[in-house]
This record gives sequence, structure tokens and C-alpha cells, in this order.
Amino acid sequence: MGVTKSRTRLSAGTERPHIYPRVFLLKTGKLRPREGSWGGSRSTERLGRGALAETENMLEQLLIHQPKDPIPFMIDHLQRDNDYVPKIIILGPPASGKTTIAMWLAKHLSTNLLSVESLIAKEYSPLAADARMHHQKFKMVPNMLLIRLMQERLKEEDCIRRGWILDGIPETREQALMIQTLGISPRHVIALSAPDTVLIERNLGKRIDPQTGEIYHTTFDWPPESEIQNRLMMPAGISEGETARKLLEYHRNIVRILPSYPKILKVINADQPCVDVFYQALTYVQTSHRSNAPFTPRVLLCGPVGSGKSLQAALLAQKYGLINVCCGQLLKEAVADKSKYGEMIQPFFEKEIAVPDNIIMKVLKQRLDQQDCVERGWVLHGFPRDLDQAHVMDSLGYKPNRVFFLNVPLDSVIERLTLRRTDPVTGERYHLMYKPPPTMEVQARLLQNPKESEEQIKLKMDLFYRNSAELEQFYGEAITLNGDQDPYTVFEYIESGIINPLPKKVP
Repeated sequence: MGVTKSRTRLSAGTERPHIYPRVFLLKTGKLRPREGSWGGSRSTERLGRGALAETENMLEQLLIHQPKDPIPFMIDHLQRDNDYVPKIIILGPPASGKTTIAMWLAKHLSTNLLSVESLIAKEYSPLAADARMHHQKFKMVPNMLLIRLMQERLKEEDCIRRGWILDGIPETREQALMIQTLGISPRHVIALSAPDTVLIERNLGKRIDPQTGEIYHTTFDWPPESEIQNRLMMPAGISEGETARKLLEYHRNIVRILPSYPKILKVINADQPCVDVFYQALTYVQTSHRSNAPFTPRVLLCGPVGSGKSLQAALLAQKYGLINVCCGQLLKEAVADKSKYGEMIQPFFEKEIAVPDNIIMKVLKQRLDQQDCVERGWVLHGFPRDLDQAHVMDSLGYKPNRVFFLNVPLDSVIERLTLRRTDPVTGERYHLMYKPPPTMEVQARLLQNPKESEEQIKLKMDLFYRNSAELEQFYGEAITLNGDQDPYTVFEYIESGIINPLPKKVP
């Protein structure tokens, strides 16, 4: 049930701390300056993310290559200074324009373009000579030979310093797995997509410049220079039947390749002007993916009355030093302190009617703006309860970076709440099933809160679930958990979702 224990870990590599110097463990967050620290100022967070991303990459390479002496390996990795060079894979069916996009990106990013053709054309390489022989004889290159040739090319200085773009590689699931096994990790994968009818029409008009390798089209991209026009050639294998066969083979392979790159994949519609495709691709490859570096948590817990929000908030606050912000408690404290907001809230409390959103938001803003919330982060519960409140909170800049919905069936909530009792003498709270009073004398004087009657609970549950669908849609990255289980099991899921986000639905 749920998620395996390993999901709560930042990196599998951190399970072997004995082989890594202390500085690397500090960067990964396995050694923290104090219990519950999630990072400091925003500038510190940015530095932490960069350092951690670099370290995670290094640990990944350590696990893949498993060097006998890891220290020289790590020193060599750090001295390469190539953590931010392009490492891109561009895939797409025939006539989708992937070679053109790859060439434009390579020129714009000043990086190296690698294709099957360029790899087997390499001079002074026995592997390339062997690949050329296979290609001339069988019109293909064996997977192992192609990947070894690619590995040889990527180890060269220009690829290490300036990065690379793979045009149409990998071609099969087997090649993708071989690439991963060798520790070759792209940062961005682009898959171009277009209807087969469009691709067949495009392919029939394709022409190639034998001198430069540039691709042109008789309809869409005809060169103005007569000199170039005169030397253009029709590539082999672009008839309608041949294109349809290649498309069938591509579709059969691509559905098995793409699952290898779930977090770095961008699918772009190629049935639009080539320039538009290029700028979408360029925008994507210039973005950085999210790091697991420490951050300041701003956690929102949503759930019906009795779902355990208060307990989970207390556990998070205790373990990680977050500020526990209960909206209802804030309003009560404002009234007790007789503050200016408390005087505004008092009449609503006396009449037992809802406090207006604008007053709640002022009290909440005052608390979230305090230094401890800004520096240590917060866990908020009891607000927002509907879409309007969520919009107000968002418009004022209070955006949670983790949102959890705790789902609990009505029967369980009724059992949890209707059996609660309070001792009017000591103030101690009991539960007739889970925490019964110690003596019959105490039990005889226990009182039930009128707000915890079955009728009141049903009304509150109905109100929550009427609004919860809109709230879940508003917080698109929210994680929904089953709150009807042991509270410490729920806490483990919440903790895992903060450190390493879980799937959207957890059973």
C-alpha cells in the first residue's frame, strides 16, 4: 500500500556515506546544521540547489561507474566544469524536421551535433570504420557498435566542454537502455510529433544540399540562391511507400523509448512553422529542472473536520521546526489579546457566525509575515476553505509549495469526533474509544462539545466536500492522501511528499 520506503530518500547514493568526504554529505543534505533545518535565505537556497544538483549528478556517476578509488573520480568530475553544457536528445518521425531543429539548436548553443551519419563518418576511428562497413553491407549499424561509437565521441574534449545534441539517437528501447547503463544522461529530451499524412507530404518535397547537409523543401523552404538550388539532391528512400514503412517502424519504437525519460521529456507539435518549433525547443532546453535541494517549506493541509490536520501539523512543526499556523487558533488568540483585529472578530464570535474573509486574511497575513514564518517556513491548516479564499491568499503572495488533501470517510469522522469528551475540572480531553477516562468518577463528569454532534459534523463534511473539488483543481500539484489510517503512517506519506513529491493519488 502506498509508496515504498525508498521514495523518502534524496538519493540512493547517500546510503553509502562511508566512501564520500564530509563536504559531499553536507551538500546532499544528509548532514544538516541543525535538526529540522530546511535551508536559510533565498540566496542560500539557490546556492544549495546548484551544489546539490552538481553533487547528485556526481553520485549518479559514482553508482554507475563504481570506481575502485572514488576520490580521484570525483575530483576529475568536478574539474570538468561542464554541469551546465547542453546535453540534449531530439527524436521525431521522418520529415518532422528534427535534423533541422537539431542543427539550429547546435548553432545557437555552440554545441556539437551527433547523428548516426556523423558518427560513422568519423575519421581515424576503427569503430567508425567498422560501423561504415556494417552500414554499407546491411544498411544499419548494430546497437552495441553504435553506442560504443557514441560513447567514444562523447569522451572527446569538445563534447565534454561544449556539450552535445543527439539527432535521432536512441532509435530503439534497447539503445536507450544501453545509453543509460553507460551513465550518459541527457538533461532535455524533445520529441517532435505530427500527423502521418503531413509527414508523408513533407517527405516527398525534401531536398538535401550534399555540401552542407542542410535540408530544404520544394514548397516550404526553397533556397533563394540559384547555386544552392542547382546542387540540391533528392534523398534516397522518400517515396510514399518507403516513408509509410519508416513511420510504422518509428511509431513501434518511440512508444518504448519515451518512458525512459519521464521527467525531462517535452513533446512539441511539429505541424507548424519550423521557426516556431525551434523557439519552443530553444525555450525548453534553456530551462533548468527542479532540484531536490533543501527549500523553505510552505505546507498547506486541507481536509474535513476530524481528518487529523491539527495532529499532522503538530508533527511537522515538531520534527522540522516549521511554524504551526492554525487559522481558527489565530482568530481566538486575536480576541483573547484584545488586539484591533480581535475587537473586529469578537462580535462574530458572539453571534456564532463566520468571520469575513477580509478580516481572516489580515490576521493570517500578520502571522505569515513574521520573521519566524519567513525563515523557517510554515504549515497552515483551517484556511483556505473555498476557492475564493484560495484566490485571495494567492493574490497576496502566500503560495504554498506543498499541498495535501486528507480524505477520511464520514463514518470514520463521526467515530473520531462524536466520542470526544472534555473533563470540565482538569480540562483534559478524552476519547471514549481511543483514550477512555481513567475512572468512572471522571467519566461521569465528562462533557461533549455541542459542535461535535453528529448533525453538526455531517453539515461540516458536506460543506468541505462541496468546495474541495475546486480547491484540488486550483492547487494542481496537490497530493491526496488516505487520512483514515494510523496517524504516523499518514505523517510518513506527508513527509515523503515534502522531501520527494509523491504521485498525485496515494491509496
